[in-house]
Amino acid sequence: MSHAALQAEAISGSRSSPEVRETYRKIAWRLLPFLFLAYAVNAIDRINISFAKLRMAQDLGLTDAAYAIGATAFFAGYILFEIPSNLYMQRVGARATLTRIMILWGLVTALTCMVSTPVQLYIARFVLGIAEAGFFPGVILYMTYWFPSWKRGRVTSIFFMAGFVAGMISGPLAGAIMTELDGWHAMKGWQTLFILEGIPAVLLGAFAWYWLDDQPAHVKWLTDQQKAIVADNLRLDRESNHAPARTFGSVIRDPRSYIPGIVFFAIYCATNTVAYWMPSLLEGAGFTDMRSIGLIASGPYVLGAVAMYLLGRSSDRRLERRWHLAATMSTAALSFLLMHLVHANALLSTVFMTVGAAACLAAVPVFWTIPPAFFNAGAGAGGIALVSSLGSIAAVVSPVTVGAIKMHTGSLYIAFDVIGVILLVGAIVLLTGIPAAALQERRH
Repeated sequence: MSHAALQAEAISGSRSSPEVRETYRKIAWRLLPFLFLAYAVNAIDRINISFAKLRMAQDLGLTDAAYAIGATAFFAGYILFEIPSNLYMQRVGARATLTRIMILWGLVTALTCMVSTPVQLYIARFVLGIAEAGFFPGVILYMTYWFPSWKRGRVTSIFFMAGFVAGMISGPLAGAIMTELDGWHAMKGWQTLFILEGIPAVLLGAFAWYWLDDQPAHVKWLTDQQKAIVADNLRLDRESNHAPARTFGSVIRDPRSYIPGIVFFAIYCATNTVAYWMPSLLEGAGFTDMRSIGLIASGPYVLGAVAMYLLGRSSDRRLERRWHLAATMSTAALSFLLMHLVHANALLSTVFMTVGAAACLAAVPVFWTIPPAFFNAGAGAGGIALVSSLGSIAAVVSPVTVGAIKMHTGSLYIAFDVIGVILLVGAIVLLTGIPAAALQERRH
């Protein structure tokens, strides 16, 4: 039997033993609830400005174009510091990095209540981007320290589910805070929103220092045998990967490394537009009550969670990623294009918006099964951050584009037409730029 076959057999056998199952169950229950909660708070703090904007615009003299600049300023800071943050995490450890990130972004979120001009909002959002930079790719990298590839897909899906939960509750929560606590301690509802939604991140950051561990070998809550199981599975995982060793420098110089980033750019254009402009679109469709807007805005996340589960299950069962992702992106594109055709009907346009937004959100976890195939362990930190950063450029481009289109045409529907075209282009790049052979997976 070949060396590779022996490794596959060893991995398969180890997966079925009770001790291995107990080891990863213990790790999952230790890490995933905390990371899930942290990502949910992260998502809420990132998009709460979309609800605050509906009331703060008048107080700050904030036009749609100025709001777009404020949304963009966050990602400018985020992109500039994302790769350095992830590379620095390899030096100082995940515990110190995630503690720093969560405490800083919570403080900046809470202090955003003090802005009184558009320029101050731009500065606050830019600083928030710097503070938060590296959180998402840092967690993705952190999971590779604990889980082998055959476990990573499922735990990553659980982590992503936090974003859907955040989307489900962020709208109703923002609506309730801005309605019930308007005037609390002489503050506007949007000011209270920033304060109350910034505090949990600070508390979680302080808790992270005591709860997280940098490496399995250093923990006290695993037995020596369980530590050996984790180490052996990660070693076998590395040895079964026959991709040539690559440094971060070689990844940067390889044009193929940028293809996943282009696809992620298209997806992020859509998800970012939905996150930051959906409340405004609903308000333009005739919904004026904050509670109603918040409840309707949670719809795409509920539908997206179901779609993500079904899509991920089908993709895993068939071990096929490209066509699943391309079909999902195309569904979102078609839904956004149809929104314009039925814009006179508030119900139909809301239905198409919900389906399109849900498809975009469901596409994200499937997409993140693709980039790891391009990077070995040596380039993992920088490679994952590179793809994330390239995609995040969409977060700089899309708010400005949507805001400019809205200002010059008076219609958000035209902006969603543009997003639909971008999604179609991204699906074509995916199918033509990433060969199926590059994503072949084996059943151990």
